[in-house]
Amino acid sequence: MLAVIKVRGSNKTDPRIKKSFQQMRLTKNNHLVLVDESQLGQLKKAKDYVTWGEIDEEHLIKLLEEKGRIVGNKPLGEEAIKELGFGTIKEMATKLLDGSMKVNDIEGLKPVFRMNPPRKGYHSTRRTYKMKGALGYRGKDINKLIDAMLEGGKSGKGEN
Repeated sequence: MLAVIKVRGSNKTDPRIKKSFQQMRLTKNNHLVLVDESQLGQLKKAKDYVTWGEIDEEHLIKLLEEKGRIVGNKPLGEEAIKELGFGTIKEMATKLLDGSMKVNDIEGLKPVFRMNPPRKGYHSTRRTYKMKGALGYRGKDINKLIDAMLEGGKSGKGEN
């Protein structure tokens, strides 16, 4: 399973790239979606605007706990998980990672995670990850970026 984050705005872009953003539900910057390997073509088309990589189970659980929402913009708590048909968040995460379920298959779960900007910012939003930038494929290092984005919403003076 791949985590895809929109890094740059899509003003003055090719309509085909905008269409791939719509299909992946990436409407705003710092939005994260979970896609499977079959959408690699769309990712390569939008490579100059997004970053992506393989998310691991630990970070997927943390992402679902902190940024997961159900319809009505309610947080993904224990009651909501039971309504969705799962016992725990860990069970939901393992089913998503092994490919037996997609995010779109879970009725009531919002497929877009609204993230904060990463703590200490992106590097360059015009360069690829290999050239010390923020765009393109980053493999397992996407988990470090997700950590920085989850920390980005917490101020230094306690919880937000």
